[in-house]
Amino acid sequence: MRTIAVIGAGAAGCFCAALLSRLHPDWKVCVLEAAAHPMQKLAVTGGGRCNITNSFEFVDSLSDVYPRGANLMKRLLHSFGPEDCLHWFGERGVRFVTQGDGCVFPQSQDAMQIVRTLVRAMEEGGVQVLCNHKVTAIERDLSVHFQEASGKLGGTLRPDAVVLTTGGATARLLSGTGIELVGDVPSLFTLKIEDEGLRSLMGTVVDNVTLGLTGTRFRSHGTLLLTDWGVSGPATLRLSSYAARWLSESQYRGTLLVNWMDCSEPELRDRLPEMAGSGRTVANSHPAELSDRLWKMLVGRAGIRPDARWAELGSKGLARLVNTLISDTYEITGRARFKEEFVTCGGVALHEIRPDTLESRRVPGLYFAGEVMDIDAVTGGFNLQAAWSTAWTVAHSIR
Repeated sequence: MRTIAVIGAGAAGCFCAALLSRLHPDWKVCVLEAAAHPMQKLAVTGGGRCNITNSFEFVDSLSDVYPRGANLMKRLLHSFGPEDCLHWFGERGVRFVTQGDGCVFPQSQDAMQIVRTLVRAMEEGGVQVLCNHKVTAIERDLSVHFQEASGKLGGTLRPDAVVLTTGGATARLLSGTGIELVGDVPSLFTLKIEDEGLRSLMGTVVDNVTLGLTGTRFRSHGTLLLTDWGVSGPATLRLSSYAARWLSESQYRGTLLVNWMDCSEPELRDRLPEMAGSGRTVANSHPAELSDRLWKMLVGRAGIRPDARWAELGSKGLARLVNTLISDTYEITGRARFKEEFVTCGGVALHEIRPDTLESRRVPGLYFAGEVMDIDAVTGGFNLQAAWSTAWTVAHSIR
């Protein structure tokens, strides 16, 4: 009987174990997890609703949603894409709804339905799940050393194959294998900005904003949420994903560039006459995209008096307003350290992995799935799709 050890009971690990147990019912599949319960992160993802995948309908290029690993994901999605994911879960009774932005959720809006489905699939396949078992090292001969939660008991497994799905902290597990690792840094986080004007607008949501980092080519588009600590929302999270390493190297300091109107200067100048009615004050003529409070704050940042009329602006005043609307800047003073930071970039360098099987080039019998590899994505279900696709590839590669 062959024995397969899956390290990590997250989405990728549990899906891979469930698939292996069905493909090879005569094999022993064992999952080791350091936490007290499997899939704790999956249970709260998407605000507890589980954004299980994305339709990819609005994705022009995979590099737009996979800043790292786009080429590998292009190959993997051909083998197991979003439709395959929905079919697999659909066969097990899960129904789905697709939002207008392409994000796919269980119809129940309950992440625990996905967790229970995977748990049931593992149970039906006879998978052994060992929680409170922390793996401490993996050797080149595939020996897996682990410690139980009490710290008093430990042991070593010697399986025929190992699937590593632990996510970020892999260096200590693979230190004896010679496998090259890319340093882990946070991705998908909110930015701390100590601007009182911005903070006073806490809760304001602005659609179709363009964000950037001055001095770089990093840009993102989407919805911006103003918070009591700075900025959040899809546009911010996407920018943090694109610039994850740059921001880490800059110690999370820099200048955030905001185009509030998501348009060019000529386009904005063409629109301004629509608001500049006879006798109107600038502060009381805001565009539909911006709230009254945000508009008045921006008018003040442009150095325009609250009672100033459009006719009084002159070319210099108009230039200041245009510049504020399309090139507003705020100093970033850090990143918010909250539990929503589920994703890191980094992990096993992709050139260390065989792209067709996701097996280690250096250690035969060692496979990788999920975030343990240097693959990560922006928000929208893309990270979970990477977990499903990589797990499926590994399960169908082990012979």
